[in-house]
Amino acid sequence: MGVDIAVIDYGMGNLRSVSKALEHVAPAASVAVTADPDVILNAGRVVFPGVGAMGDCMHELRERGLIEVVRQAAASKPFLGICLGMQMLFEHSEEGDVAGLGILPGRVLRFPNEAMHDNAGSRLKVPHMGWNEVHQAVPHPMWGGIVDGARFYFVHSYYVEAGNPDMVSAFTLYPFPFTSAVASNNIFAVQFHPEKSQAAGLALLGNFVTWDGNISANQCDTFNTHCSL
Repeated sequence: MGVDIAVIDYGMGNLRSVSKALEHVAPAASVAVTADPDVILNAGRVVFPGVGAMGDCMHELRERGLIEVVRQAAASKPFLGICLGMQMLFEHSEEGDVAGLGILPGRVLRFPNEAMHDNAGSRLKVPHMGWNEVHQAVPHPMWGGIVDGARFYFVHSYYVEAGNPDMVSAFTLYPFPFTSAVASNNIFAVQFHPEKSQAAGLALLGNFVTWDGNISANQCDTFNTHCSL
């Protein structure tokens, strides 16, 4: 029998903090930090975290034989990508000019220097680091119990430009709107770190451990009373 939640271990990522947060919101669930393909593919749901450089992460996935494992998991069960784990789902990144997993259409871009100033003309720092508001673009069970505009914790210099606007589940301003969450079938992925985002982050992780990877009118009513499909 497989574990309830597999956190993919490819040598990079906040694995301990992610697994501890999941254990906190789902104390009865079995959580495994693992690089074992069989454990990952037999898990009930999968979390794909990531920090660092895109090229390094893709290299480590390849060295551990996990490229196809991630693709299979993302095609078959509730799947949560976090930070670089979101970016790697896409086709290409400017960071190192490297190919991603190509699971979702789109590319990863660096915050452009010429745009990094606020309304008063003050320079904004890159990486984008700290708390910022997440504006929900479309209803989804993963947003259940989380107010629109809730603040989450970010650390990143690159952002996703989704190839399909319909998959954008949330956006954040820095200073322009960038995609901070995407949803596609059984995949939900976020640019921020829910494991570092206190109550809102724990609420999102709690939603993940009960989400079955689908969205329906009934689920919408259960998770979010203002949902309309």
